[in-house]
Amino acid sequence: MTKMTSFKLKKMLEERLANENYNTSFNRDTDTFRIEWKDTKLGINITLPNMVVKYNQRGEEAIDELEEHVKEALRIMNEDHQLSGMEKNIFPVMRSPSFPTETKAGAKLVFKDHTAETRIFYALDLGKSYRLVDEELLEKEGWTKERIDEIAAFNVRSLSVDYKHDSVADNDFYFVATQDGYDASRILNEAFLEEMKANAKGDLTVSVPHQDVLIFADIQNKMGYDILAQMTMKFFAEGRIPITSLPFIYEDKKLEPIFILAKNRPENS
Repeated sequence: MTKMTSFKLKKMLEERLANENYNTSFNRDTDTFRIEWKDTKLGINITLPNMVVKYNQRGEEAIDELEEHVKEALRIMNEDHQLSGMEKNIFPVMRSPSFPTETKAGAKLVFKDHTAETRIFYALDLGKSYRLVDEELLEKEGWTKERIDEIAAFNVRSLSVDYKHDSVADNDFYFVATQDGYDASRILNEAFLEEMKANAKGDLTVSVPHQDVLIFADIQNKMGYDILAQMTMKFFAEGRIPITSLPFIYEDKKLEPIFILAKNRPENS
């Protein structure tokens, strides 16, 4: 496999994304490649060094995947979306508090604070991808933030709660990873959390290191906390959309983020 460079990747993307409706440009200073609609100037930026790494690891498959994501994202940007009639396609998505609250086009996203480590945004599911709901779309429909929050909360409770179980050093770990885009969102399903709490032998912790996983841990000894800390950090580092490396203690229907000190029980953050 030929070793890829940013310049070679730029040329490849120009060929693959050639379209009379698109403009493409390359910023040498930031080593980024931009594709945008000619008429609206809406588009996306690709950080080329990151894609070079992926290509050198996975070859053409990585470029095929990128091309599909880019075309889907551009298609969504150019469509006129509505919420009415799409109520069953509205879901909450978890993000870190540092996640941007405005799009690059300046649209203000609708969000709600959740914990000190997490924030709730709202997604309109479009099949292969989704669009985060902004205030302009909400106002156009005459919806309130309370209404979209209620609808999203109802819909997340309808998602499956299947999980895989693993036991390490007499501690039980449960992983929800359906890859439907809303695995971390299931942390908002209070009935699910209460069920897990009722069945826990020790302390129940809940983690959302990135968007595509929800981890429950039934911690029954001190070693369990060390394992949980390492596990959560590993998932956080590998996630496509990282959220938080801190797990939460679930007690009295409340989530409290915790720092885990090596070989010790946690201390409240």
